[in-house]
Amino acid sequence: MSRKAFYITTPIYYVNDVPHIGHGYSTIIADVMARYKRFTGYDVLFLTGTDEHGQKVEKAALEKGLSPQEHSDRMVEPWQSLWAKLNISYDDFIRTTQERHIKVVQSIFEALYDKGDIYKGLYEGWYCVHEETFYPESQLVGGCCPECSREVEWLKEESYYFRTSKYQEALLAHINENPDFVQPDFRRNEVLSFMESGVQDISVSRTTFQWGIPVPFDSKHIIYVWFDALINYITGSGYLQDEEKYRKYWPADIHVIGKDIIRFHAVIWPIMLLALGVELPKKVLATGFWTLGGEKISKSKGIVVDPNQLIDEFGEDTIRYFLLREIGLGLDGEFTKDAVVRRINGDLANDLGNLVHRTVAMMMKYFEGAIPEAGEFNPIDADLKNEALSLAGAVEEAMGRIDIREALVRIWKVVGKANKYIDEAAPWALAREGQTERLETVMRTLLETIRIVALHLTPVMPKTAAHIWDQLGQEGFETLSFEDTKNWGGLASGTSVKKAPPLFPRIEIEEDK
Repeated sequence: MSRKAFYITTPIYYVNDVPHIGHGYSTIIADVMARYKRFTGYDVLFLTGTDEHGQKVEKAALEKGLSPQEHSDRMVEPWQSLWAKLNISYDDFIRTTQERHIKVVQSIFEALYDKGDIYKGLYEGWYCVHEETFYPESQLVGGCCPECSREVEWLKEESYYFRTSKYQEALLAHINENPDFVQPDFRRNEVLSFMESGVQDISVSRTTFQWGIPVPFDSKHIIYVWFDALINYITGSGYLQDEEKYRKYWPADIHVIGKDIIRFHAVIWPIMLLALGVELPKKVLATGFWTLGGEKISKSKGIVVDPNQLIDEFGEDTIRYFLLREIGLGLDGEFTKDAVVRRINGDLANDLGNLVHRTVAMMMKYFEGAIPEAGEFNPIDADLKNEALSLAGAVEEAMGRIDIREALVRIWKVVGKANKYIDEAAPWALAREGQTERLETVMRTLLETIRIVALHLTPVMPKTAAHIWDQLGQEGFETLSFEDTKNWGGLASGTSVKKAPPLFPRIEIEEDK
């Protein structure tokens, strides 16, 4: 029987500069959901990539003495390198300069033109080169771009328009009939509020620069970078190229995006699909921003946190955990290294790391590492067992809402209960008093709990989960699934735990002098 398909995407990232921690955050969210779905038995397609057309890229290339294609080829590497360091498990990396994408974009543009939904006109307006966007004067802030605060310029040029306004009512009906279409809810309300003021037809071509996909029937025009970029999601699913793949994966289950591009993804993109007669994605998930000193992290403003440096200093699993645990779904979060260190010393070293290290050390001391069979359960044993087994339902419910933070909170509740269980069961006292059978039950209960915790951590902290599995002396980690978290007694009898350094050494915080 074929497995159920799941398709998730990140934004495609612009190659005019290198990635920052905000880009990493969106991509980690998508990666965790992709890993979780694979773990639960889905056939997953996880797409990320780079957006390589537009005036910004052309300008950046000229400043470096490169062609736009040469610049794009060089700038793809930092993104792919960071995703490798963050252990991002994407299935496909799309580039908008790839021939497969160019063909789909031109086909869609021509189809909408033939249908009468794209028409030629004249555009006048305030344009921000950095954002590749026109803004009405009412949206300017002090005469500058409302997004990046740069100066805007008045442009007047011939342009092709897309009849966005024609499909406004159809999209409103879809959003109202599908309350989960835009998440979180407060972002959905923002989209509805924006649409209340009326959706205007948008310019979808340019003549003032050359770096882009040519309009197939009018070589003087190139296709607007946002129109081009949004189509990547359907290109990646096999649209107009691989019918079997397209039928399997489209519509996308989740588009993970930043809140700053929600208008494009929750209004313009769905309207493009409505015009094509193509089914809409099931969900658009808008993440919040990471701030530094109260300001949005932005490479263009020089407000940056280099994710590569963070990974080198703290490790990829630590950074993955921190970003996902620190803030709630769709909210903004303030980034500080002190906050990272607090999570390491608290959640990771004191709680999880200490649980694993103490348990393995006691196993080596009392049983020379050999995993014992459990005897009769006491109420406190049954209580911990039930808490551990209830994790599957709690995690499943949280992940169904894409609330990864809540899933981690529930996992750490079991970690905390297991640490408390050690204090209550007092294995050292049982060993001293010669209560071997009781000691065997306690240690087996701890080991089984750790096994279940490790499995639940697999989507978020894959390397850490594998290390814990190795310390438990178990094999076949790659073949395990979510079903294995629902069973007690999964440790192979006759195996032995392995002593290892602490998973997360505490970090000493230097006092300000």
